[in-house]
Amino acid sequence: MRTDILRKTALTAAGLAFTGGAIAGPITTAYAAPAQHVTASVQADRKGNGERQLDVRYEAQPNFYYCGPAAARNALSVQGKNIDMDAMAKEMGTTEAGTNSIN
Repeated sequence: MRTDILRKTALTAAGLAFTGGAIAGPITTAYAAPAQHVTASVQADRKGNGERQLDVRYEAQPNFYYCGPAAARNALSVQGKNIDMDAMAKEMGTTEAGTNSIN
């Protein structure tokens, strides 16, 4: 029982880290671009109050063990990638026991 809780906690942390990295990656890349391009891009993505808005095409996970593939799919949707969640789960090696690694 305790192992299951630790596994789920570790998988949740890994999924959050992966999602955060996937979302932060494009932002970091944008700042490496020439200053003129960054300014135009940032202003186009800003709402009226100065906050940034990401175009996330959210899709809920269909079962309790697809948290990793769902998080990855939702994060990649920000970059305009439309990936099937089942294909993502297969690629990540997800089973009913969850996803062992984000590598």
